[in-house]
Amino acid sequence: MNKAPVTSFVLLWMVFGVGALASGAGASEPIVLWPNGAPGEIGVVGKEHDTTAATNRFVAGKRVIRLSNVSIPTITLYRPSKHKDTGAAVLVCPGGAYHFVVTDLEGTEICQWLNSIGVTGVLLKYRVPTRPGDDTHLLPLQDAQRALGLVRFHANDWNLDPKRIGIIGFSAGGHLTAHLSNNYERRSYESMDEADQASCRPDFAMLIYPAYLVPKNPKTNNYALSPEFRVTANTPPTFLMQTEDDGLGPENCLFIIWR
Repeated sequence: MNKAPVTSFVLLWMVFGVGALASGAGASEPIVLWPNGAPGEIGVVGKEHDTTAATNRFVAGKRVIRLSNVSIPTITLYRPSKHKDTGAAVLVCPGGAYHFVVTDLEGTEICQWLNSIGVTGVLLKYRVPTRPGDDTHLLPLQDAQRALGLVRFHANDWNLDPKRIGIIGFSAGGHLTAHLSNNYERRSYESMDEADQASCRPDFAMLIYPAYLVPKNPKTNNYALSPEFRVTANTPPTFLMQTEDDGLGPENCLFIIWR
């Protein structure tokens, strides 16, 4: 019997059940990652704004936020209710093709789901769009390294378990998740304070319909893992999810499994 195709967005809705969630203890004020200005930021983008247009398709009947021109990256903590709180935390990296950040569908709603199972969600608003010359997305990696290290540094202050801090990413955010999971030993920027001495290695990672992991070589027509992913025995335990009919191509997950 033929099975109807299941799109990634529908599968996301089924797995996380975001439509029926109640929020936890609420969100913190956004915390600026770089109080003295983000490294490598040269002011080439305009004012931060939602780029969603009336012509953009709805997801599950809802409009989504596509935030672009982010030059001041932040994290926002979403805490579960005290009677559910497990002490675990997850850095949430929304997608958006590195052009924008989908801060609700792949951000706040995911944080709410995490809260429902007693986990603190830490929503990362990283720098987009891709800056000229930043083909390997170094600036978002800097933001992710800084963010996870900051969470671990403040674990005691925020009543978190420093050994249970993971990361989840969607689409381009999945790429960013993989990037951090394999590039945590050295910071990609000069240390600015004590928080940068804390480890930025995620304790676990979840890649949800990740993008750009295995580009096809136009000469050989073969796939290869992007060189920025130096997978080793120390790469955090990683969960991968992608549907067969994903427009990004299931190869992004299948290649990693097969290799």
